[in-house]
Amino acid sequence: MRPIEIDHVAIAVRNLEEAVCYYRDALGANLEHREVIESDGVEEALLKVAESYIQLLTPTRPDSPVAKFLEKRGEGLHHIGWRVEDCDSALEELKASGAEVIDVHPRPGSRGTTVAFVHPKSSFGTLVELVQEGESH
Repeated sequence: MRPIEIDHVAIAVRNLEEAVCYYRDALGANLEHREVIESDGVEEALLKVAESYIQLLTPTRPDSPVAKFLEKRGEGLHHIGWRVEDCDSALEELKASGAEVIDVHPRPGSRGTTVAFVHPKSSFGTLVELVQEGESH
């Protein structure tokens, strides 16, 4: 599995509007995409930084993983998204190497991507998301 580049750094926030304003006004990041991901119970705002993104996440329901994260850990780094050419292959390689995964199979992500999450236990305490541009075939 060879990552192409960092797709995004995800930050969990309580107030999405305030966070978007801060990253735009203080740091000059441009808001490129916004989406509610019902299946994950989050709303995201993607701010473009070079060829990658800062992904700001806020929960849309109290039982979502991001809501639980905020309750337990507070605002801050949630995960890092690694852009890969083939999410299926990358996930299989990680599973074969003994990595504990959250998603047994890749699934649809935001922006029409295909994604899969690797448990933080397998990546030194950091949740990792594999991100393939476009849908897998």
